[in-house]
Parts: sequence; structure tokens; C-alpha cells
Amino acid sequence: MKIVKVTYTTKAEFAEQNQANIKNVMTDLQRLNHHSLNYNACLSADGKTFIHSAFFKADDDQKLLNDLPSFKLFQEQLKASGLESPPKQELLNLVGSSNNIFNS
Repeated sequence: MKIVKVTYTTKAEFAEQNQANIKNVMTDLQRLNHHSLNYNACLSADGKTFIHSAFFKADDDQKLLNDLPSFKLFQEQLKASGLESPPKQELLNLVGSSNNIFNS
């Protein structure tokens, strides 16, 4: 299993568009119904800092996300928007969970 956390801050004027782009990614992932990938995105109280967490059962699951057209568009627009704080990526290790992450 691989867990990735990414945190970044958009400019205030791009935060709403970023949320819409994230929702498009989530809609596509829900349609795929791929049980080996758990992806979440949250917005901080400041309204412009985003925290994404992705749980991948295998490396191919990360490739599925990265190859998704809506995810590519999200990333392109995010990079072009001029961020206040660039993405910081962390690799995490799961200690425990209240439910089975991959429903297998």
C-alpha cells in the first residue's frame, strides 16, 4: 500500500475553480468504482489551502489516477493558476483505520 498526502495553497481567486476541478475528478473516480484507490480532498478554514490524501493498494492504482483526463486537467489548471504555496508531497504509513479502506 502507498499513501500520499499533498498540501498546497491556491490564490483566493482560483479556489472555487480548483474545487470544481476536484469535484470533476471525484465524479470520474466514483464512476470507475475502483476499489483499490481511495482519494480524498479537503479544504482548510482559510478557503484556499487544500489537502489531498490518496491510498493506493498498488502502483497501478496510482497510474490510473494520474492518467485520468479530469485529473490531468485539474493538475494543468492548478499549475497555471500561480499558487501561493506550492504542493508539498508526503509519503505516509498507515497505522490503523476505522474501516476497511479497500473494501476487498
